[in-house]
Amino acid sequence: MTQPKRIGILTGGGDVPGLNAVIKSVVYQTTSEGCEVIGIRRGWEGLTHLKPGPEPDPDYILPLNRENTRNVDRDGGTFLHTSRTNALKMKRSNLPPHISAERLKAMATGPDTFNFTPVVIENIERLGLHCLVAIGGDDTLSFAKTLETNGVRVLGIPKTMDNDVRGTEYCVGFSTAITRANEIITRQRTSLGSHERIGVFRMFGRDAGYTALFSAYVTGGRCVIPEVEFDLEGLVQTVAEDKQKNPSRYSFVIASEGAVWKGHSISEYGEADAFGHKKKVDIGQALGEEIRKRTGNEIMVADLTYELRSGDPDSTDHIVAITFGNVAADLIREGIFGRLVALQGGKYTHVPIPDPKLGPRKLDVEKLYNVARFRPHYSGKLGSSMLINTEIS
Repeated sequence: MTQPKRIGILTGGGDVPGLNAVIKSVVYQTTSEGCEVIGIRRGWEGLTHLKPGPEPDPDYILPLNRENTRNVDRDGGTFLHTSRTNALKMKRSNLPPHISAERLKAMATGPDTFNFTPVVIENIERLGLHCLVAIGGDDTLSFAKTLETNGVRVLGIPKTMDNDVRGTEYCVGFSTAITRANEIITRQRTSLGSHERIGVFRMFGRDAGYTALFSAYVTGGRCVIPEVEFDLEGLVQTVAEDKQKNPSRYSFVIASEGAVWKGHSISEYGEADAFGHKKKVDIGQALGEEIRKRTGNEIMVADLTYELRSGDPDSTDHIVAITFGNVAADLIREGIFGRLVALQGGKYTHVPIPDPKLGPRKLDVEKLYNVARFRPHYSGKLGSSMLINTEIS
């Protein structure tokens, strides 16, 4: 680098283990080459709510260096904090008080919604950022794409335990979620066996079934995923037979939150978040009740959601997070922007930041899921990536 540059970095959306390792890696490599790094707190809110003034707003700006990031990778979550702020659709109830009524009128997209993209770009310029590193899932990266189209130098780093960001076969947080699921399900087998019950484990996966599928892969369980409307009678018969054949007299199925059986729908409830997502009625409870009614078995329903994203990262997530951060730093040095750091074919690379119109990446059902047996495919893995056997779309 020929001259010092100021780099901004933020984390948006849900937290996952490994975020702090990404931040530390970017800080360590870029500051060693003379750059300055500014941490933007609370995701995109840090750039929509940043207060004007001669000094950086301490509520949203945290200068980063080797000293204050030295230990952060040992902890989970994000020490920069996060939010689900959508700068394209800011609600009147969540507006910064210092924006004038005249300015709000110019940014209005509806009676109570506002497009804060101009404010974000102004704040990026006011902070003197050479570029911005955005760490997040589909929602966070969708606004990064908006900034790119408006001429902002931006890089994306994919994170989500759902593993459903397009263009990459791996997202930070995914391996730890599978590791946690394996640990929890293995422990809860003892209770299932003691009481001779059928277990239903619900986990995240609104649009894609990667977390449920790979949790089933390592536990040997059945699973149902959003990509396929499943045969309820077939599943009930299968888990009942599994229980009968098991010497410990239990069985279980893992259900993505977005899974649904044929002829049924899972309704949504509550107010939509900033990106239009409502909560889905619990598929675990609904499926458990159907299994109970049809088999007469006792059912144990467990909600494996926030437990899977809490705590420190496992070794795979730590390795990937460190490397993603260093690849981003390499791209900054080379002046390459508008890219998503990614894994394809088990190799680190970079691709265009995904077009949000394409939506989340879906699981390749034919290659990865046995619809009739409610299981992952275990065979035909020759030539697949060692790290995570998924397909890119």
